Amino acid sequence: MDPKIIIPTWVNPSLGTWRLDPFGIDAGQRVQVEFYVNENTFKERLKLFFIKNQRSSLRIRVFNFSLKLLTCLLYIIRVMTDNPGQGAGTSHSPGQSAGASGKCVDCQWNGSAQDSEIKWELIFWVDRKVPVWAIQVIVALISFLEAMLLMYLSYKGNIWEQIFQVSFLLEMINTVPFIITIFWPPIRNIFIPVFLNCWLAKCALENMINDVHRAIQRTNSAMFNQVLILICTLLCLVFTGTCGIQHLERAGKNLSLFNSFYFCIVTFSTVGFGDVTPRIWPSQLLVVIMICVALVVLPLQFEELIYLWMERQKSGGNYSRHRAQTEKHVVLCVSALKIDLLMDFLNEFYAHPRLQDYYVVILCPSEMDLQVRRVLQIPLWSQRVIYLQGSVLKDQDLMRAKMDDAEACFILSSRNEVDRMAADHQTILRAWAVKDFAPNCPLYVQILKPENKFHVKFADHVVCEEEFKYAMLALNCVCPATSTLVTLLVHTSRGQEGQQSPEQWQRMYGCCSGNEVYHIRVCDSKFFGEYNGKSFTYASFHAHKKYGVCLIGIKREDNKNILLNPGPRHIMAATDTCYYINITKEENSAFIFNQEERKGRAGGGLYDGPSQLPVHSIIASMGTVAMDLQNTSPPDSSGGKLVPPTVNGTGGRRPSIAPVQEIADSSSILPCDLLGDQSEDDTAFSDEKGHSSTEYIKGYPPNSPYIGSSPTLCHLLAEKAPFCCLRLDQGCKHNSFEDAKAYGFKNKLIIVSAETAGNGLYNFVVPLRAYYRPRKELNPIVLLLDNPPDNHFLEAICCFPMVYYMAGTIDNLDSLLQCGIIYADNLVVVDKESTMSAEEDYMADAKTIVNVQTMFRLFPSLSIITELTHPSNMRFMQFRAKDCYSLALSKLEKKERDKGSNLAFMFRLPFAAGRVFSISMLDTLLYQSFVKDYMILIARLLLGLDTTPGSGYLCAMKVAEEDLWIRTYGRLFQKLCSSSAEIPIGIYRTESHIFSTSESQASVSVDECDDTKEKGEEARSNDQSDHPLLRKKSMQWARRLSKKSVRWQGVSRESSKDHSQRMAQQRLSLYRRSEREELSELVRNRMKHLGLPTSGYEDVANLTASDVMNRVNLGYLQDEQNDHQNTLSYVLINPSPDTRLELNDIVYLIRSDPLAHVPENPPVHSSSLRGRHESIADTREDTQL
Repeated sequence: MDPKIIIPTWVNPSLGTWRLDPFGIDAGQRVQVEFYVNENTFKERLKLFFIKNQRSSLRIRVFNFSLKLLTCLLYIIRVMTDNPGQGAGTSHSPGQSAGASGKCVDCQWNGSAQDSEIKWELIFWVDRKVPVWAIQVIVALISFLEAMLLMYLSYKGNIWEQIFQVSFLLEMINTVPFIITIFWPPIRNIFIPVFLNCWLAKCALENMINDVHRAIQRTNSAMFNQVLILICTLLCLVFTGTCGIQHLERAGKNLSLFNSFYFCIVTFSTVGFGDVTPRIWPSQLLVVIMICVALVVLPLQFEELIYLWMERQKSGGNYSRHRAQTEKHVVLCVSALKIDLLMDFLNEFYAHPRLQDYYVVILCPSEMDLQVRRVLQIPLWSQRVIYLQGSVLKDQDLMRAKMDDAEACFILSSRNEVDRMAADHQTILRAWAVKDFAPNCPLYVQILKPENKFHVKFADHVVCEEEFKYAMLALNCVCPATSTLVTLLVHTSRGQEGQQSPEQWQRMYGCCSGNEVYHIRVCDSKFFGEYNGKSFTYASFHAHKKYGVCLIGIKREDNKNILLNPGPRHIMAATDTCYYINITKEENSAFIFNQEERKGRAGGGLYDGPSQLPVHSIIASMGTVAMDLQNTSPPDSSGGKLVPPTVNGTGGRRPSIAPVQEIADSSSILPCDLLGDQSEDDTAFSDEKGHSSTEYIKGYPPNSPYIGSSPTLCHLLAEKAPFCCLRLDQGCKHNSFEDAKAYGFKNKLIIVSAETAGNGLYNFVVPLRAYYRPRKELNPIVLLLDNPPDNHFLEAICCFPMVYYMAGTIDNLDSLLQCGIIYADNLVVVDKESTMSAEEDYMADAKTIVNVQTMFRLFPSLSIITELTHPSNMRFMQFRAKDCYSLALSKLEKKERDKGSNLAFMFRLPFAAGRVFSISMLDTLLYQSFVKDYMILIARLLLGLDTTPGSGYLCAMKVAEEDLWIRTYGRLFQKLCSSSAEIPIGIYRTESHIFSTSESQASVSVDECDDTKEKGEEARSNDQSDHPLLRKKSMQWARRLSKKSVRWQGVSRESSKDHSQRMAQQRLSLYRRSEREELSELVRNRMKHLGLPTSGYEDVANLTASDVMNRVNLGYLQDEQNDHQNTLSYVLINPSPDTRLELNDIVYLIRSDPLAHVPENPPVHSSSLRGRHESIADTREDTQL
């Protein structure tokens, strides 16, 4: 007989059995083993069914809840059918009861009733009908058996603890008397407080709800449970009081059930009308007891509810599934939500008309701070922004935000963290969590360090902060104010900023700031549809001339790459996508055609003179642009030659501009071999000290510091430089140079001050060593680092020519002098991570601002480009407490901010001039890519971060005096398109400005400034810090001399006043001169101490015009120049064709790729247009302009 062993284990018996065939024993022997999850006992199986199993226990609780409600309903039925005079008892007849009841009803309570008047038999005996009694007995039996079974199953060794539970005692009180009446019929009409079952029903309902939530895996139900408990508690108190008072008043006034309910509601609501009151002391005692219970129980319930409500307010609740399926929303995930970040996101996101109906759900692990809470309570945002406190790494919180239904998810890094690498790690985990939970949700990720990009390459759009920052700062050194240009392009604006200002430059600058990048297909475009089959250059010029739009790029239907200025060889096709700069997109434009034909036009000239230039009136109103289209037919190249106007009254011919060809002449377009032609700059460094044998080649950098960097063709050294040769201030066995002067550089230095040599710094070097930059224009780069770089970084930069480093800080004068600051043209001050540890966030820039101020004092000819952490701190870069114009700009900024402008800071002179920058300004690039998915790619192409074959690059040229014959921006556009196929996109203008004290500058007058001439002198003299005490006293004495002439005696009043003013001015001049000399002497002494030659140092007193311009742009020369004359710089994006060119204007160009194709005569990379004109003057047919 085969043995059969049954082993109880922890496996569900429903899973079946397994037969084990052990090896090495008789094959016929079988052992059957049954596995059980729980103990295979009767008690455990009952416990599994009644308690542990979610679904079966839920059914039991629903049944129990129904029984308790049934008992309460039976009690109400018994009361409704009750007749107090028919109560049966062992010693009372019905007649006696009726008589007593009638007497009690007729009597009136006078406040002195005796106990003998209370009919106690009516309290202890009731009139219970037989059917009602039978049903109550059956329900009591079931409830009693269930209670005993549950007590048996939940027994844990202490029987008294279970017996004295309130729920068990109530169960016994309401069930045992009914069971006794089965065996003792005389007491069937005894009163039993069945209405107390409402409290048992409340407990059953709580357990039932808990089981429901456990069954459906709902974890965020605490608020719902607490509200339910509070409501049930209130109902039970009212029901208990109603039934108790009604029953006790049977022996007194005999209140009805409704009157008792009315009394309880009036009493618990503290209204107390007094029209219905209990008449006997037992019912009054019950009211006192109920009020005491309510005063104890309800506050506890309300306290718990308020606590949960506050916690829910902090966490933000949920975004309902119904809303997620019927409304569109995006999710913003951040580590810590700052008010500046929130407002930048909301203003940029809702600036687009089609996003007005979207909701923004913010998912943040930290509690909402006070400033954010106040902003989100504004009706404009409270209806559209939902704040949820939670972690992106938790699926429950992602479910609360309905991430799977979101239109997009923005994941932003915390740039204010001291450890930016740790901040990136958090961002990466958030991106992975969102991708795992909602794989179809578009991801927009902001990353800080470039080496972490490849971890989030699966995201739809990624913006690496350090990549953009360093590339933009690098281009600022060769293309002034590139940071301002790109910032204005990626901000949404209607171009209305500054239009109410009396300043002409503010109106023009504000209007041009509204230009953005848009796209449209050629076949759908009114702007470009007529140029189908023509060259890109032809389409760009004529679209700008006719409509005022600037076509900058194209994308083929079969190619996903965007090409900036592909050149004249590219023929426009109907399926091409055009990318253009304009005040608004074409779909929002209304076209108003001018039907008047221009008569008397000679030949095929584009313009007859300055007075007949086409005026493109661009009126932005409610997102619509109305354009006055002139009769601008293509020029007739066969027209006769006209004599151009004379210049300066002489008979000399003015240079002419050739027309832009519809189809490029293939014979005139020659391939460009920049890789093989090394004759461009062979002699550029032949006479350079220490570099006579240096050989440069063009190629791709062999060592990239991080994964994901785009390969860029660059100028490289034929052989890598040894690491020891990269140290600028120390000689080695290969050379003995120890300072910048010894190297004998031909071009001015570019110095970068950074804390560490991060991988992002590599993106500063690459754009400045790109292959399209002439060798003779390459500037030496010196990296001034707080911490020495590691070998990994040195390996990446050792292949680039003229790139050096040294250890030092910008607040150390010796370090600045050793790195060659007196030979530098640009100093770039990069934001440092260590400053993020400031207790007050906005103080992170304090050290940088003060150091920059000091450097401007010491080296006024130096152009300093500063990166700040917070854009609001830009105002301190030109801070002068009592300067009228600075106060005017401050009030203008506040006024524009009140109007809802996203670019309120644009009128600050340092930002307009491109001398200050904050990377947070580029956050809008990521937000804008939700609507314009091409913006990140276009920005990368403009900054040189990506190089696509056939795509152009951003550069700049300067308008010299010999180029002013071109006169207007429209003619310059034609000149560039026809000669070198370059597309201008804007102007960087520097102009003199006279600040009159009599005129009101942006609503600020001299009276508002409260600044007289004497006080202004005091302010300028006291603007310095750490003045010697003697100098302060001298200035105070000079000021007193000029205040009141009545103090002087023995002379006339007028002569005394003139004398005091002359004395004050002389002493002020003496003070200023001695300060300049003191600064100069300080620098010279330090240079002598370090053994550096002092011949290259220029005194502060001997400034050139350009040096003055550079300093005044930032406002640091106010005390050295006349208060009423100044200069300022600003950027004009895509100005109108009739904009007049001015001397020293710098034009931003998108130059076509030299490796793809060039015109017949390759563009001369010079700062003047004269070379371009001379190269085509003899080969092109003259056309009058």
